[in-house]
Amino acid sequence: MRTRLLTSLCLLSIVILGFTTTVDTPNLDNSTLRGKNFNNITLEASLKPFKKNDKAYIQQVATELFTQWSSLLRHTDTVSVMLWTSDGSEILDYKGKLTQPLEWARYIGNPNTEHEVGSGPKELSLHERAYLYIENPPAFTYGDLKFIIQTLKETGKRITGKPVMIGATFDPGPEFAKSEFKYKKHPEILGGNAMGHKTMVSCYSTLNADTEAYAGFPKGIPANTPFGTFLGRQSQHFLTDLGYDYIWLSNGFGFGVEGWSSTGAIFNGKAFAPEKLANTKELIAGFWNLFRKECPAFQIQTRGTNLSTGADLARDGVDLKQIYGGHYNMLPPPNSPWAALDGDFGLEMVGYMSRMAELPDERYLFRYYTHDPWWVNSPWLDRYGQEPHDIYLPMAVARINAKGEIKLPTHLNFLTADNSYGEMPAQVPDEVTPHILKARYDAPTAAGPLVWVYPFDEYHSWAYKQPDRLPEIYYGDWLIRQAINNGFPLNTITSTGSLQKVLAAKPAYFNESILISIVPEAGSSLEKTLIDFVQTGGKLLVYGPADHAGTAFLNLLNLQNTTAIDGEFQVNSTITLDELTKKYPTKIIHNALFSGGGIATQVKNKADAGTKVLAKMTQASNERDVVWVREKPEWKGGKVAYVRGTNSSKFTGGKLLTPDDPEQLFTGPLLMRYVLNQFGLDYRIDKRNPSVKNPVLTISRGSNGFFFSGYCPNTTITHRFKLPQGAPILTGYETELANGHSVYSMPKAWHRESRVFIDQADGIVSCQEMTSGVKHMKRCIRLMGLKNATVRIYPDDDVTEQGLNVYSNTSYPWKKGQTAFKLGDKKYGKHYVVENVTGDLVAFW
Repeated sequence: MRTRLLTSLCLLSIVILGFTTTVDTPNLDNSTLRGKNFNNITLEASLKPFKKNDKAYIQQVATELFTQWSSLLRHTDTVSVMLWTSDGSEILDYKGKLTQPLEWARYIGNPNTEHEVGSGPKELSLHERAYLYIENPPAFTYGDLKFIIQTLKETGKRITGKPVMIGATFDPGPEFAKSEFKYKKHPEILGGNAMGHKTMVSCYSTLNADTEAYAGFPKGIPANTPFGTFLGRQSQHFLTDLGYDYIWLSNGFGFGVEGWSSTGAIFNGKAFAPEKLANTKELIAGFWNLFRKECPAFQIQTRGTNLSTGADLARDGVDLKQIYGGHYNMLPPPNSPWAALDGDFGLEMVGYMSRMAELPDERYLFRYYTHDPWWVNSPWLDRYGQEPHDIYLPMAVARINAKGEIKLPTHLNFLTADNSYGEMPAQVPDEVTPHILKARYDAPTAAGPLVWVYPFDEYHSWAYKQPDRLPEIYYGDWLIRQAINNGFPLNTITSTGSLQKVLAAKPAYFNESILISIVPEAGSSLEKTLIDFVQTGGKLLVYGPADHAGTAFLNLLNLQNTTAIDGEFQVNSTITLDELTKKYPTKIIHNALFSGGGIATQVKNKADAGTKVLAKMTQASNERDVVWVREKPEWKGGKVAYVRGTNSSKFTGGKLLTPDDPEQLFTGPLLMRYVLNQFGLDYRIDKRNPSVKNPVLTISRGSNGFFFSGYCPNTTITHRFKLPQGAPILTGYETELANGHSVYSMPKAWHRESRVFIDQADGIVSCQEMTSGVKHMKRCIRLMGLKNATVRIYPDDDVTEQGLNVYSNTSYPWKKGQTAFKLGDKKYGKHYVVENVTGDLVAFW
């Protein structure tokens, strides 16, 4: 008895102290997230919540921070806090003394303008001046910052039971705090123009002489000191002295000069300058090597640019392959937060996927924009309107590595836990956390219906060995960006190198997917792999120019290159599927500079019975075939489609390429979605006119189910779905079938599962989750409204034929109505078929 009492008291004391992870909790299901736990979850925060420089108050704020996010933090191995203390100038200015006053980000707006903080006419925007975020914000020293860091580590460990890491941040721009160093003492380090002329620090700049003492340069800065050397040495002192664990390089720093623009050091919007590539590559590599020489061990995390791998390489000389291969102990850039600002989810998805096609190791992160501590917006509450599209869309993304493993993001970041006023409203983690967890529970476990085969190695090789192909490198990612923005359901990626290794080891791996690829190089191993894939039953969609294609691949496509032409065309498509009250225009502009050259493609043998031309572009007496599909009986069901592709956008100034006016010009990348119906994947949209923005869609595969996630910029549109196995029936919804398609109207953001597909011409069908009332059964789904339907059921991966139960037109306790089913055709994946069903059908497993 005494032993039991002592044991109970010991356990109670452990719980009270917060060391909950040391308690043995037998018979509890602690699997969490079904094996999809994160390695690290980072709460980004400014110092604004610490509104008093008081030790007890600082501890209270730290306690609230970790408590708010505790239901999510239980699903990670490590917790991090990334501190947006200033703008990075706290590193540049550090003199090695903890008593040194700290200039910190206590502002709303841009404090580095000609207007003093809090002054100027009322009509000035926050980008033209700044205010203090509260009256009389506290003064901090570097010693106070060290206390905050230590408090966060101790408090986080106590509340979460997890190790806590703290990250420092360096931003190249003027946004967050006053920087005498950047804008008055050393303006020679400025290069980028993202926030005005010469406003962003260039990673490969050099410093003028400076006699002032710094932590890493106690005798001052010698003339012509590389910025990488200075930042690296200062970082080593700063991070070590204050107790940091890693550093975050923000807003494209380390990845060229123009992190936000569609132009850069190589492309000015009018022409490419390939002669600058080699020197730019050397300069960027020089920064990383110089930084690492001075700061060798601290982990580097990166924000990267707002663009994609190919576009960055072609416009600003960003050699991601070189950076990844440098063994810098770094995490790759995450998805850009810009989708919250401009709704350009295609650009976010293309940037995210293209940077994970190859990685320094298997780690990568997803970043979500909850608050902005500088610019008076809290995206979850305002820009997103509390809609989770920027959670479900990018979290449906997965990469396939060279072993054929599905790899999910290992790290999760929240920008930020606090808002511009230093508040941490609990509403935001309370509302965001369930969506994050739902997306992770439903995360992909297999390749999706579309798999982008990204030419990571090819692009980096062509840039230096075939510089005339820079327009092609630039164009490819922009085409996919626009395709995604127009409903192309792409969310799985692998590299060309990984694809070849996977298919060599597992030839059937992509049997349920359509591969999306550029035209391979003549005589390359990729060429042979793709040809073999199609000729042994695979499905392939090829995009882009075929100027460098080999004879074998040209024969596969039945393609010949003729004279390249560009300019204004009339487009004639037999596969325009969307229903509009006012039809799409037929005029299209193909700009060679932005579309990888002019159009030179034609079907070679018009008499080939297996070739079907689907779209042509005509200019006076010139006609070019731009979309066709080909199949042959000996290919065992294999099929290849070709889309030449027009990047219906151009540079008109500003930061991003401007899409053509859809009321005046046909949007070429629509053809990428339209051609999918030739593979049985048919996604159609009904809307009023071309100016109504198209939705963004992902279809991912998780535990043998199909997960549809979408974003509707305009909720007046209607969606029509049909996949090779039938019309998808979304669990929890009703659909009115039309011509074999399931038809839905969706909200702004949506995420639904489908475990059932049906062949049925019309009628209203409902699919609802319910309970079976039978022990050990985890799922039960009821279909209602079936009319002589063929039903295909996709239970969880681990469910066997013996574990599936199907009943028709009956109810609990299932004493009658058991219905026969059979194993379905393996070309549609693992599923079971019930035929000729009328009325209700219940399936549970």
